[in-house]
Formats: sequence, structure tokens, C-alpha cells
Amino acid sequence: MPDPEVMRLHRYIALCGVCSRRKAEDLIVEGRVSVNGDTVRQLGTKVSDIDDVQVDGKTIALADLIYVVMFKPVGFITTMSDPQGRKTVQDLLPKLPTPVKPVGRLDVNSEGLLLLTNDGDLAMRLTHPRHSVPKTYVASVDGVPNERCLERLRRGITVEGKRTGPASVKLISAHRNGRNSRIEITIKEGRNRQVRSMLAAAGHPVASLKRTVFGPLKLRGMKPGECRILGQKLVSQLRSRAGLD
Repeated sequence: MPDPEVMRLHRYIALCGVCSRRKAEDLIVEGRVSVNGDTVRQLGTKVSDIDDVQVDGKTIALADLIYVVMFKPVGFITTMSDPQGRKTVQDLLPKLPTPVKPVGRLDVNSEGLLLLTNDGDLAMRLTHPRHSVPKTYVASVDGVPNERCLERLRRGITVEGKRTGPASVKLISAHRNGRNSRIEITIKEGRNRQVRSMLAAAGHPVASLKRTVFGPLKLRGMKPGECRILGQKLVSQLRSRAGLD
């Protein structure tokens, strides 16, 4: 972690795992941040690790940045708590020294690679379409799409009145009776339930969906419910892919 002795306030808030630097700037302007008891609205304010920094009245502190890759199983919600008592990804995490949050989402009926971290800057960049971080999925669908259908998906397809961006799409296998098939699709956007919506719009509803790749991260070798702490090499690749030093 960079030397925390003296730094700009919005960066300090991000390094504490509260949110991204951009969101931290909003918190400061909104008057929700105080330093040593005084509300601060000046974005250029600098702080050190001996200052008492509070967000919404709660003191925050610098934390080690943690990056966890999880194989999320079907049936778990991508949130850290649920008022209805349903199973969440929090239930699968090992004991960690600081809280982490999911980067993006996988719906309850989907499985696969999920990144969780307290690195707010990275999370923001990985989920912003401007940075075009690729995500690969394997979908089991009804029927067998022909080449014309696959090409429509590659060029972009209209979903809820908005056209999706170009995608990489290929047919992996097809059942001999023609009732179902498996498709690999890579997108660089992150709309809600996008892959399911794209394939439904193409006439091939998804029966099951697994995310296998997220940027430089791969699911290969992991079992459902398994978590791994990322090493420095993969963290560096991930941050580089997101445009961070």
C-alpha cells in the first residue's frame, strides 16, 4: 500500500475501503466528512494517519487492501447481507481482517467467478464500461443458434430499447436432438443480467449461466464455494487492466 503519512483526503477515504476516490469527492462536497471534528468540504485537504477522519460520524482507518476471488454457487445472492435471511456470498467468505464488497454482480441463479475487495478505486473502474474490462460466460441455452444468430450477438443486439456493444460469441457444443446447446460469450459491458437478456432477445433463453473469466482472472481449477486470496502478480495485472498504476 502507498505511504499513508500524508495524502489527499479523497484518496485516504478510498484507501480505507469506504468507496472510490470519485465517490469520496462527492462525500466531501456533501459535508459528510470531518477531520479532527471539523466538517471538511475542500477537495484539496490533506490528512495523515494521525488525523481523526470520520464519514457520516464514523471514524475510518487505513486498511490493507484485500482481493478475493470466489466461485459463487447458484443459490447465493451477491450481497453481504439480506433482510430476508437468504444465503449471501458473505456466508462463503473466510475470516478477513477487513470487510470486502463484491465487484459487480452475479444473479442468484448464476454461478462463477466473483471478485470481492476493499479497493474502491479498482472496483469502480472494473465496473465502468469506459474501461472495457472483458467478462466471459458459458451459457446453456434452449435450442441451437445458427450462424446468423451468432453474428447478430457479435454485432450487438437491441435489449430494452438499447443496443449492446460488440461481443465475442461462439458455439461450444450442441445436443444431437437440437433442444439445447452451450455458448461462450465475452462482453465488455456490465448491464444488469445482460447475457441472459441478450440470449433471450436472440430467441435462445438461458437455462444456466457461469462466468469463467473476469479481466486477467480465471475460474479454472476452483470448486463452487471456494475462495482464494489474490497474490501480488494477479493484483498488478488486474489494476493494470483497469488503468491503475
